[in-house]
Amino acid sequence: MKLRQFFILVLISQLSVYSQRGETFEVRTIAFYNVENLFDTINDPKTFDDDRTPSGKDQWNSERYHQKIANISKVISVIGSETTHTSPDIIGLSEVENQQVLEDLISHPNLREMGYGIVHFESPDERGIDVALLYKKAIFLPSTYKSRRLILKKEDGERDYTRDQLVVNGFLDNEQFYFIVNHWPSRSGGAARSKPNRVAAAQLNKQIMDSIYRSDASARIISMGDLNDDPIDDSLKKTLETKSDKDALAPHELYNPMEALYRKGVGTLAYRDHWNLFDQIFFTGNLVFAPEQNFRFWKVGVYRPPYLIIQKGAYKGYPYRTYANGNYTGGYSDHFPAYIYLIRKESPPPGPR
Repeated sequence: MKLRQFFILVLISQLSVYSQRGETFEVRTIAFYNVENLFDTINDPKTFDDDRTPSGKDQWNSERYHQKIANISKVISVIGSETTHTSPDIIGLSEVENQQVLEDLISHPNLREMGYGIVHFESPDERGIDVALLYKKAIFLPSTYKSRRLILKKEDGERDYTRDQLVVNGFLDNEQFYFIVNHWPSRSGGAARSKPNRVAAAQLNKQIMDSIYRSDASARIISMGDLNDDPIDDSLKKTLETKSDKDALAPHELYNPMEALYRKGVGTLAYRDHWNLFDQIFFTGNLVFAPEQNFRFWKVGVYRPPYLIIQKGAYKGYPYRTYANGNYTGGYSDHFPAYIYLIRKESPPPGPR
């Protein structure tokens, strides 16, 4: 059995190739997905998860939980596969309750043979939701990982508990990368009133990157998450100073390919007939200018096949979510996943000696 699993993992790692003009390139998919309240059915007395229990408002039972696991694993299994013919090599997740739901997710038949590993920490969020990173163990080797706490205060001075930012350092194939997985504070109470919280989250993101640079001046950093802000909002454009113009980009500056999508009207979630692009992936400019023999940024996309979209009714065109207007609908998530491709020229095999 171990030999068979090893063969499967090697096969998966060899599938992600792309040919163009007689040249062959290796392709890796980096994705992010807000999976919308992936909770188990067990009541945690330390968090506000009562709705997602069998006796709670949502009547969240084992059947609905297992359907949710099947739905989310189905989506993950095909993000980016139109090019790579396999699932993402790295995928950040938000709105997961605990380690167990992640174990159930990667153990589902849709994902079991992909050989995913998990990086996850419990955060102090009041709802009990965390961020996590899934990675193909045959392709990515984590070396260090930690959880960075975002300290916020409410207007009355009390602590406002929210999600941590997950930082993972490791080797994608033989190249070092840093990944940051985010779920920034919501727009509860209004976008303007809650804006300082997301600016604080962006400041923490910047502090993390600056700390990485101090120890590794050539670091390649990819930050991803549900930011609850669009690419043109101040948290990104002023605090992180993200750029969308490659010609005006320096290696240590941040490039956000999602901004061009946003300006074309592309979104990952809808509210009151308005589309937002909260789910974003941005990264250091050295991934744009990398030489062909190293991984570099190639393309960006939002995964939105018909089965993830409501096809009729008042919410036609919206993401097909698990609950709508308080009623169980059996869908997937209220967000579409975002993804990027990294690409590098495949080295020719060594010649005869």
